[in-house]
Amino acid sequence: MRRRLLLVVSLGVLLVLCVLSLAIGTRDVPPAEILAALFGDGAPDVEALVWGARLPRTLVALLVGVSLGLAGAVMQALTRNPLGDPGLLGISGGAAFGIVIAVIATGVSSFYGYLGAALVGALVASAVVYALGSAGRGGATPVKLALAGVAVTAMLSSLTSGLTLVHPEALNRYRFWAAGSLAGQDAGVFWRVLPFVLVGVVLALASAGALNSIALGDEVAVALGRRIGLVRAQGVVTITLLTGAAVAVVGPIVFLGMVVPHLARAISGPDQRWLMPFAMVLAPVLLLAADLVGRVIARPGETEVGIVVAFVGAPFFVALVRRRRLAEL
Repeated sequence: MRRRLLLVVSLGVLLVLCVLSLAIGTRDVPPAEILAALFGDGAPDVEALVWGARLPRTLVALLVGVSLGLAGAVMQALTRNPLGDPGLLGISGGAAFGIVIAVIATGVSSFYGYLGAALVGALVASAVVYALGSAGRGGATPVKLALAGVAVTAMLSSLTSGLTLVHPEALNRYRFWAAGSLAGQDAGVFWRVLPFVLVGVVLALASAGALNSIALGDEVAVALGRRIGLVRAQGVVTITLLTGAAVAVVGPIVFLGMVVPHLARAISGPDQRWLMPFAMVLAPVLLLAADLVGRVIARPGETEVGIVVAFVGAPFFVALVRRRRLAEL
């Protein structure tokens, strides 16, 4: 009952932030006018603002938040690593590198081109990290996966920076996208990315029970009848779909996928069947709140949401690594 009540409260906070996201910006609009515009009874300029800019931006923020929050939860459960994050373990870096390669090689500029390149890059990066983290005695351990992720992320970041410096066109397309921004989104982006996110959400929720077993250790999971290889493969596909879709839309937003599962775990406990729904709600809450802060602190312009989230996530990351017994969840 407590968890159900807290989940309802979290959904209420998310609803309030959605309304504020429609109301606050370069031009503030009263909530009454927002509601009138949503039902087609508002002033023409307000309706154009709400339907043409702020509603698509809010919907995309919801999708991206769900994707990154759920990807982080699956990542941490799969690796038993409290530092698990699509950005820290190379997946976001792989998606960014894939997009830069596609821009340079083919001049891609369409959404599906970005999405395909991001998914391929994310999949290759995750495979490399897992292969490196599994090498040697003991197989894949949280510490080895974290070290492999840091190394692969650093390498991909260097390659991406080098390529964009020698290809000005790629740099022009990449630099704004890399900051992580929700600005300029339209309704078409939401509908194009929605199927990929839905598939990722279904795969993640379907694996909740198996991830609970893996939390007890691989040996116990096998004894309980879980097929570890299949569970991990499903997890990799899930994380790749969710992260690739989010990164293709707004760029690499770091720390969101790491911070939110810890917040969700503090509320719901370690049971993935509850943790995942909380992560799906709390991540959009944090992302929308960061987006609102970015709109307010730099008026009449705005600060990209990826920068605001980084300011929140970096101190959390430092506090987390200072804790004892960090090796695994």
